[in-house]
Amino acid sequence: MGLIESSKIYSGRELETIFFRPVFSGPAADKLGIRVIYNMPMPTTVHLWSPAGNVLKPYQAGWQGGNASVKEQKTIDMKKVKAETAFGASDYFSMVFEQITNRSDVNMEDLSGTVLEEAETALFKASIAESLRLTMWVGNTAASGGYNTFDGILKSAIHAAKNNDGTGLYEIPSDITPENVVGVLDKVWDNAGITLKSLKADGELAFFVTTDICEAYERYLDAKGVDSAYRDSTEGRQSLCYHGIPLVDMGLGAVLDSTSMPPVICMLSDRRNLVLAVNTSDYPETEVRMWYNPDAMENRQRAVFLAGADIIDPDLVSMAYQE
Repeated sequence: MGLIESSKIYSGRELETIFFRPVFSGPAADKLGIRVIYNMPMPTTVHLWSPAGNVLKPYQAGWQGGNASVKEQKTIDMKKVKAETAFGASDYFSMVFEQITNRSDVNMEDLSGTVLEEAETALFKASIAESLRLTMWVGNTAASGGYNTFDGILKSAIHAAKNNDGTGLYEIPSDITPENVVGVLDKVWDNAGITLKSLKADGELAFFVTTDICEAYERYLDAKGVDSAYRDSTEGRQSLCYHGIPLVDMGLGAVLDSTSMPPVICMLSDRRNLVLAVNTSDYPETEVRMWYNPDAMENRQRAVFLAGADIIDPDLVSMAYQE
């Protein structure tokens, strides 16, 4: 057998449970570092709550009322997006077959339709997830091509930095080194508003950074003359933190070179303040379809769904980047 000719169609709830929730929930979502929501009613409105302050009052009989909790809310601009791929039939079978051979629970003498379907789904799911993750960060609908299906978080953050006095920092050196990387993190923290700093106790703050900042900070830690630094340099570090705040590598790699985003970015925010929204239920045409086209002798995949990303409260962002 050298072809995969069976057609598969996923729609409604299957899209969430098979294609999106497994790659954007649990440990995967923790690594991504932001808030991910699925299938909220359209228009998608998300909230960031703060408890009401100074609720204690001198006791008196009857209801004395009080201040309501502070609520920040944002309606996420959801865009209809489409992902399409096509492979030559023989090449496609080879890629799917490789997915199968890497599994220990598969009998290679009896490849049922279910096994092939799972492997084919995993291949397309990985492509969708990575494209969605990158667009979530660097998306720009004004761009002429590439990652322009919806506006990403960085576009919103940079817009806020340029329009709020004291929020935007442009002092990131042209060359990030172990000697100056801590200064960048300090500047971003010092420039944060008092409300953002007060959220540190919640444990949800994070520095969202490009890879070069992570690498420079690791070398800075390696240079420390203590036993723990030696152990970390030889055994590796599972995570990086600065003053108890994690550094989250956005994993943008060479993608930044093909976008209008700055090449070096360091952004401090609350994880709950950054939102990726995906909807696979409120639009009649949302589906994932995989089929074989005999005329072109190729396997094709198509996914149609709604997606959007944004910052709930721009005041809860402090950042530095290179112009």
